[in-house]
Amino acid sequence: MLELKDLVFSVNIKDEKNNDQKIDIIKGINFKFEKGKFYAITGPNGSGKTTLAKLIMGINRQTGGNIFFEDKDITELSITERAKLGISYSFQHPARFKGITFRDLLAISSQTDDEEKLLSIVRRMGICPLSFLDKPVDATLSGGEIKKIELATTIARNPKLAIYDEPDTGIDLWTIMPMVTLLKKEQKDKDTTTIVVSHNKSFFEVADTILILNGGNIVYKGNLEKALPILADFRICNFRPCKKGEKDARCYR
Repeated sequence: MLELKDLVFSVNIKDEKNNDQKIDIIKGINFKFEKGKFYAITGPNGSGKTTLAKLIMGINRQTGGNIFFEDKDITELSITERAKLGISYSFQHPARFKGITFRDLLAISSQTDDEEKLLSIVRRMGICPLSFLDKPVDATLSGGEIKKIELATTIARNPKLAIYDEPDTGIDLWTIMPMVTLLKKEQKDKDTTTIVVSHNKSFFEVADTILILNGGNIVYKGNLEKALPILADFRICNFRPCKKGEKDARCYR
């Protein structure tokens, strides 16, 4: 479905002596995401989680390696071209648009202005249509409201691959579980490959596979049971991939 091959992302910064220094944010990641599966990506702050998600969407451009989607090399494709192929992205901090309503955005995302179809999408989100659909997408919205709008516009596209970056940001505790249930239901009902970047255990519990990133590498891939001891260990910042033949409590295959 989606395959990352030797994916690298580097940036150049100035050191203390004003010399150029290359920093690798993503360090040659290889992984294949299967169609219709739910993946949760987590790890310490600065481990490369959001960067990896943005590389898949094309928001950031890789400095090495390739990305394949449905056996097609999309490495050089733009965000728009990837979206047309069925990839959608939900931002951690959604944009606000003065003068545009939720109805406008939803109509653009779903490519229809049919009232019943728009209302059906909103109902899937568990939102009261009469009080919400015609709200302006501006600074008057709360963090939770703008996040719901962002999720709704992503779901409205019926994507083949849906990427959600920290979808619980700004969401109250009472809304998190309905959101988790919604994304899992969309994944199952639409056979959508779903990638959620999060620190929230609720997403890990419904994921088919959990990926833990650290230092730009995947240091663990597997189920929640084996991931929990890693996530509970404050030494996670020292976790790294194992070298061939190495046996070390701080490295994982």
